[in-house]
Amino acid sequence: MNNTHKCPNLEEFKEILHKHSLKATPQRLAVHEAMMSLGHACADMVTEAIKEKGHAKVTVASVYNILTHMAMLGVYHYRMSANNKMYFDVNTFKHIHFYDHENHTFRDVIDDELVRLIESHLSRKRVKGYKIEGFDIQLIGKPSRKKYLI
Repeated sequence: MNNTHKCPNLEEFKEILHKHSLKATPQRLAVHEAMMSLGHACADMVTEAIKEKGHAKVTVASVYNILTHMAMLGVYHYRMSANNKMYFDVNTFKHIHFYDHENHTFRDVIDDELVRLIESHLSRKRVKGYKIEGFDIQLIGKPSRKKYLI
């Protein structure tokens, strides 16, 4: 994994907040710390992680609002799961997702070569009336009997 494959650390996150004239509140910092640890998470998961550490007092609603605000600023991306929950992704670099539709979990699939191939292919394609700005690939599966790591 190269250096472009990382989320903002806590100091970088504070700089992002400052750039957007936002305070580095204990709640915002706790949400980002939880997201750095979890990677992909819904507000319930982040809230639980924060409560386990005991760093800040938060509600699911406040965590959801922080996650949504950070996604609007581009700090996180978001994805809807098949069980209609919004999941946030701390990694905003170009990558592919694997969605486990039985456990409703996301994992990153880092394959720079495949991403470059798709970008190259799409650069030669036209969709009448539109400009292609990006792509979002999600592989969908369920656990097999054997535990394999991608």
